[in-house]
Amino acid sequence: MDILVNNVWGGYENMMEDGQFTWSRPFWQQPLWRWDAMFQAGVRAHYAASQMAAQVMVAQRGGLIVNISFWAAQKYVGNVAYGVSKAATDKMTADMSRELREHNVAVVSLYPGLVRTEKVMQAAEWLNLSNSESPQFIGRAVSALASDPGLMEKTGKVLVAANLAQEYGFTDIDGKTPKPLTVNEV
Repeated sequence: MDILVNNVWGGYENMMEDGQFTWSRPFWQQPLWRWDAMFQAGVRAHYAASQMAAQVMVAQRGGLIVNISFWAAQKYVGNVAYGVSKAATDKMTADMSRELREHNVAVVSLYPGLVRTEKVMQAAEWLNLSNSESPQFIGRAVSALASDPGLMEKTGKVLVAANLAQEYGFTDIDGKTPKPLTVNEV
């Protein structure tokens, strides 16, 4: 089975401008480039890659497209541009799944928890990492999804990586299973 994981994103760079943290500013004080980056390097890139992959998957009558998204699609988390771009990702997932279902191609949005990326680890002293995930954890979630004979029942849905760990019985690289977050805990 062919798998596409759309995980590229923009808008996180230059959170500090002229010595000021701009990420959490109201939308009218946000730099416009942040919106453009989230939609160009995020939503548009996911769309373009999916369009190319879908051509191959439809011809083969099967595949899996995973769009990495986040709770900001459902709840205010940080700023307007972030929430709107994540909501666009989830809507794109739902609509793509509708068009691809008859071709046996599944499309899901997958929410990670707090991922221990290099940037997160640079800020580790200010963060509670007790329920965090390794970057490999999301890969294990994708692998489990791809192996599920009932995958098409999940197409179009928003899934949480830690919930999939409980459902499929996989753990993170440290042997732990992170607690699934809910919209109220983000």
